[in-house]
Amino acid sequence: MEANNGKFLFGVVKVGERGQIVIPKEAREQYDIKPGDSLMVLGDDKGIALLKTEVFQEIINQAMKGLTK
Repeated sequence: MEANNGKFLFGVVKVGERGQIVIPKEAREQYDIKPGDSLMVLGDDKGIALLKTEVFQEIINQAMKGLTK
């Protein structure tokens, strides 16, 4: 794992026949991803990203607080 300004490179993974990937151990440890956790798959025209649903929910909660003021 290479850390640079809060950015990480965990290596390369291959997509299996069923579209599955294995998240590298170092990434799971860094982001506290455990078996059974739910991840959101986000994307744009440059690629995809994984985000724990709890993190996404916190972002939504913070945005909603800003709207209700």
